[in-house]
Amino acid sequence: MNHRLLFRFPTLALVLVLVVTVAFFGLAHEGLYDLDDYLYARYAQALASGTYCPLPDPQHLLHDPLQERLLIFGPVAALYRLLGVNIISTTLWPLLCTLGCAGIIWQLYRRREPLVAAGALLLLGLHYFTLNLSTYLYPDNVLMFWCLAGAAALLAGRRVGQRRPAAWGAGFAALSFAALLSKETIVFYLPFYLGLLALDTWRKQHGRFWRTALLTGAGLLAAYLLYYQLLTGDVLYRYHIIEQTNAYMRDGNYVQGHADALLGRVTWEPLAFFVALGMGVMLVLAVAAGFGRRRPGGPADAATSDDEAGFWVVLAASTLAFYWWGSTSLHEYNPISLQARMVTPLLPPLALAAGFGLRNLWQTGRGSWLIGLVLLGFAGWLHNGVSVLYGGLGLLLLAVAGLRYVRRLPGWLTPGTSGFGALLLGALALLLLIRPVYYMRKPSVSAHFAQARLLKTHLPASQRGVVFTDDMLLRHADFYYGFRPTPSLRYERFARRDSVARRPGDKSWLLLNRATLQNDELTRTLIRYSADSMLTWFPRRRLLAQDGPVELYEVVLGDR
Repeated sequence: MNHRLLFRFPTLALVLVLVVTVAFFGLAHEGLYDLDDYLYARYAQALASGTYCPLPDPQHLLHDPLQERLLIFGPVAALYRLLGVNIISTTLWPLLCTLGCAGIIWQLYRRREPLVAAGALLLLGLHYFTLNLSTYLYPDNVLMFWCLAGAAALLAGRRVGQRRPAAWGAGFAALSFAALLSKETIVFYLPFYLGLLALDTWRKQHGRFWRTALLTGAGLLAAYLLYYQLLTGDVLYRYHIIEQTNAYMRDGNYVQGHADALLGRVTWEPLAFFVALGMGVMLVLAVAAGFGRRRPGGPADAATSDDEAGFWVVLAASTLAFYWWGSTSLHEYNPISLQARMVTPLLPPLALAAGFGLRNLWQTGRGSWLIGLVLLGFAGWLHNGVSVLYGGLGLLLLAVAGLRYVRRLPGWLTPGTSGFGALLLGALALLLLIRPVYYMRKPSVSAHFAQARLLKTHLPASQRGVVFTDDMLLRHADFYYGFRPTPSLRYERFARRDSVARRPGDKSWLLLNRATLQNDELTRTLIRYSADSMLTWFPRRRLLAQDGPVELYEVVLGDR
């Protein structure tokens, strides 16, 4: 085996993931997605400008747990102070957290388990939704970073021969607390953490690590609860606001609005959901890691390596079980919704467990038939673009397994060789890249940057008048002005043409974003009109400027 080439795989995979992530961020960015990221950005601007007020609504009428996620918008506030308010400074923090996840995996296993490191880097870093969520100010990739960092600290602090277990224990507690300040679904990891604590207590192992972790965690949590007691008079305010939000959204959850779908949600639907997201490769390889056995020898001690494989397999399994059957409420059973962004805590342990499964496959070649057939089954089940990933990898594994029985494999295809590792990793990388590259080349569905350029050039805050536009821009219009008031410039829904009060000297404009009006996600929910229908409301118009699919008209309104 060429060990020198083998140990280059993690760095090559890391470079590829970093380049693709940054390229995706630059080429596939769609601006603000919805209300949540707009609110996080607004909180960040208030914090940066010194106007942020953490006090709760005194009448308890608001249902907004987002304001309690300080580590989502806090770092963004610092970026606003440095770079100003724009979409890049708004989403740079989730991008950095996404890149940080890749760095952690590389650091953990680049020397101990190079195939594991390279495989996990590709499976996590090139997963489409990892890339997609790096472009939005949502908590999910930020939470993923803290979750992975905390789990890595737990792993490193308990390794044999660890000289600073207390420091790692304090770091584990601090990172878990940082995750809590990002999103509450860090509780996905709690069953595993408690189980590992019980196991180590029974075995009388890693006492210094756990004592320091528990003391540090207790101190941080006590200070946090005291903060809420002093601020709101309710030590469990954050928990109560979450339950209040669940009650407020009851019509859209599994308690009331979708009660008839509950059986499917806790049985077969999660599996179908994971496969449809493209996570089937990770699931199959993680299962293989759970059942596989490593033969002695190689770049790391076999027993220690199998222990670490078990760590990630059990963490992935417990997190998966929590997502599958857990509840978002303690008052009533309400499973978390099946959305891609909700599963980010699962992705790092699942990718690392799958990395160990890929290593076992590379080292022995055993299981190629079964894994290949399962992946082909996924491809046939889906019948869509994601099938290319499953079908391509499945056919490769079946071909390699078949060649072993028909004729002797070339030396470079022998399991355990660098050539076979390069084949597996190269095929995996190419197949995973298909979907991100497609979206990088696809026309924008929001035309955010074109719209921002047009507003900056032709509709600065100093303009006086009314801008008629679609409902999507109405939600976010003040973002384009750094959340600063524009008293002389107002944005109104286009259908209010005849009911808007106008002042003498006011101009009127129609801003038409054809990309937004053709966005399938928006036309199913928010927008129920077309560009042509908007234009018919303003027959007396003159095109002032156009930037791609975004058009700005000066319009003349009839007398009322």
